[in-house]
Formats: sequence, C-alpha cells, structure tokens
Amino acid sequence: SVRQRQQFCAPIGTATPRRRLPVAMLSVTNAVATQSRESAPAAPRKLSFPILVNSCTGKMGKSVAEAAVSAGLQLVPVSFSAIEVPDGKLNICDRDIHIHDPSESERILRSIAKDYPDMIVVDYTVPDAVNANAELYCKLGLPFVMGTTGGNRQLLNKTVQDANVYAVISPQMGKQVVAFLAAMEIMAEKFPGAFAGYKLEVMESHQATKLDVSGTAKAVISCFQKLGVSFDLNEVNLVRDPEEQLAIVGVPEEHLGGHAFHNYHLTSPDETVSFEFQHNVCGRSIYAEGTVDAAMFLHTKVRIVNM
Repeated sequence: SVRQRQQFCAPIGTATPRRRLPVAMLSVTNAVATQSRESAPAAPRKLSFPILVNSCTGKMGKSVAEAAVSAGLQLVPVSFSAIEVPDGKLNICDRDIHIHDPSESERILRSIAKDYPDMIVVDYTVPDAVNANAELYCKLGLPFVMGTTGGNRQLLNKTVQDANVYAVISPQMGKQVVAFLAAMEIMAEKFPGAFAGYKLEVMESHQATKLDVSGTAKAVISCFQKLGVSFDLNEVNLVRDPEEQLAIVGVPEEHLGGHAFHNYHLTSPDETVSFEFQHNVCGRSIYAEGTVDAAMFLHTKVRIVNM
C-alpha cells in the first residue's frame, strides 16, 4: 500500500581524462565530494566558460540552459533538434539559440569548437542518440556531460576511455541524491547484513510517461540487498496514476508532469522496529543545477590537465 508522505526535496557516472593520469576514472560521487569541498569557502571561485546544451528544445535541456545562464556561464547560441522551431531559433534567457538539424551536428560542432575552445557540451537528447553523439564528441575532442539515459552504456564508457576525452556520464544528475546514494553504498559496504530479516517496501511515483523502475531506485534497492534484505524489483510499487499521486502520495498538481517521489520502508521481523528513507523531487531544477555543477567540475579538471 502507498502511505501518505510528507514532501521534502531530493540525484554521476564517469569522468575520464583526456590524457592518461594516475587516476583513470573519476566517479560522480568523487565529483560531488570534490565540488562540496571546493565550494566550502565563503567566497567560492567564479567560473565562466562556454557551454553548449544539446538539445535546448527538450524540457530538461531548456532547464539546463537556464541554470547555466544563472550560474554565469556563457551559453553557446547553437543547439540541435529534429523538432522544427519557429524561425529556426529558440529564445532562452533573452538569448537566441539557433536550432540545427542533427544531420549538421558534426560540421557545426567542428566550426563552433574553433570559436569556443574551452567549450563543454551537455547532452539531453534521446536514448537512441546517446552512442552516436558520444562518438562525435570524442571524435572532435569535446569534453561532455551525458545526462541522457539509455543507449549502450558499456559501449559509451569504452568510447570515452578509448578517446581519452573528459566526460561525466550519468542518468542521475541531482547531486544531493547522488550523495544519498553514496551514503547508502558506504553503509552497505560497512555493515553487510545489518538489515537481514527486515521487510522492504518500495514506492516510487513519477510522471505517467515514465513506465519503468528508475535507476535511482534500483541502486538503492541493490544497497538494501547487500544489507541483507530480500527484495525483487517486481515488488516495487510504481505509482503512475495522477489521481493516486495527488490523493495518496501528495504530489502537487503543478508537478504531476515532472516529479520523482521515492520511499523505502523497512520493518523488522516482529514489526516492532521500522526505518524509512525518502527523497521527493518536484520539477527539474535539481537535475539542471546538478548538471551545471558537473560541467563546472569537468571544466576544472580539463584546465588542470591542460595547464
């Protein structure tokens, strides 16, 4: 059953260096930890570099572009999409972004890279384009953040490693949720079997268009399994009905089209002890801001290597 929940807020993959370094792979957890340490001073460093968001025509890409401008980054006035837009351009934060067909991406990216030599590319396109896009970015030597889910992830990682191009790859860009996942992984590693015998109930509510169990839920469940809990992914309660989301889960009506509410409830064998873990996300700002943070992290690493 789905319990009534209170609302509160709530996600990188891989960063691989352009040149061979002692540490060949940097996880997103490392990116989050590094950025947390670097942003601790009262007056953090201001970064400004060009960022190209592919594609700005989608909801997530548009949110990232807006977050990039808010962060003081230079939004490259180019993007790609098979979707036709009026006059071939999109206005984001009073900036005209010229939208080109994906078939022109190599020619235009090659030209744009000369004008913006420090450019970071952010990819929020479609699953079917993940591997082809990554191959193109690597071919042109462009550091990139891959926020698009799907594609062949093993091939994606191999493409980046073989090309020695910096990249942050993750389907989950909300760094606070990434930090939560890291904490769960540490607990599972340090205290295996600690919840043996406990019953786990998992509820996740997403917009109706998301049909499968989220990668975040799968990762958390994997941690609980290492902690001794017996649970199958088929047992996840997927709430996708808007009426149920409103009445029982407590999703605000304005966020029915974009939210992620997760609840993990543990009960002891005799039902005298219970634990509950919850993270609720309304809208896309956490992912957009996390993506910009990932781009900033990537930019600092590229600068260190290139210096």
